[in-house]
Amino acid sequence: MRPMLATRGDHVPVGDAWTHEVKWDGMRVLVDVSVDGAQSGTARLFSRNENDVTISFPELAALASLGRDFLLDGEVVALGTGVPSFGALADRMHVRDARKAARLAESNPVTLVVFDLLRLDGVDLLRQPLRERRSLLVGLGLDDVAWQVPPTYDDGQMLLHAAEQQGLEGIVSKKWSSTYRPDVRTRDWLKFPIRPTGSYVVGGFRRETGSEHRLGAVLVGQPSPQGLLYRGRVGSGIAGKAGQRLGELLLPTVRASSPFVDEVPRLDQDGTVWVEPVLVVDVQYLQLSRDGRLRQPAYRGIRSDLTPSDLGGE
Repeated sequence: MRPMLATRGDHVPVGDAWTHEVKWDGMRVLVDVSVDGAQSGTARLFSRNENDVTISFPELAALASLGRDFLLDGEVVALGTGVPSFGALADRMHVRDARKAARLAESNPVTLVVFDLLRLDGVDLLRQPLRERRSLLVGLGLDDVAWQVPPTYDDGQMLLHAAEQQGLEGIVSKKWSSTYRPDVRTRDWLKFPIRPTGSYVVGGFRRETGSEHRLGAVLVGQPSPQGLLYRGRVGSGIAGKAGQRLGELLLPTVRASSPFVDEVPRLDQDGTVWVEPVLVVDVQYLQLSRDGRLRQPAYRGIRSDLTPSDLGGE
């Protein structure tokens, strides 16, 4: 199952029909915890595109020891500095070696931030209103170093201002009456990013000036019914290990021609190595220009939990 998705809103709703929560800068997961008769069981984590990422986050395995059967919706976040950092999380979300994951769980632990409950003790809750699901979720008492249920707020505008002051990603406003609709982007949930972050497909890269190995920038695009539309060149944030990992993933996918269906400006074409449009990355930006180009973009990290087909409607 894929999670329910929020639509970007144009104004924060008011009134008691809505509740508001912090928008976390992490990796969306569904956590499926099952138990057997001996009150032991397993906890499995699935990314937004249904990949099993359990091995990446061993500190969350203990959820199975709570003795309840449930399906949670939430975000895995890295809170090492007190504020969620997607960059810090990037070192965790790509790990597929159990021993390495265990070491990183000690040096760079994550926290599961839970905001919805989809099944409890074998009972499907998808058709229950959010208010009921939230009440049952709070009743589980999920309060631990490795997992928590953050509060919700009545005043969305106040929360948005507080999130901006604290350097958080933004807020999400949700209708109390909303049922849970898997893999649907709905206006029952509205997101309000402070500085927008979007997921884009890499279609090419440029090497750092004077270097044959280090990446200096990537060219990114957005999938559409017509094909991959060019959205801009991203150079900020690509340095050190981030650029090295990008290069390792992109070099095997080099192709002879541009994967973009629209015209790439000559200034961006010069020196570009084209690649197959298969790798998804997150980019933070100030705003979009009238022609859809990213203004002041900055590279955030690789989204191994997403594929280009997942980006429709981002």
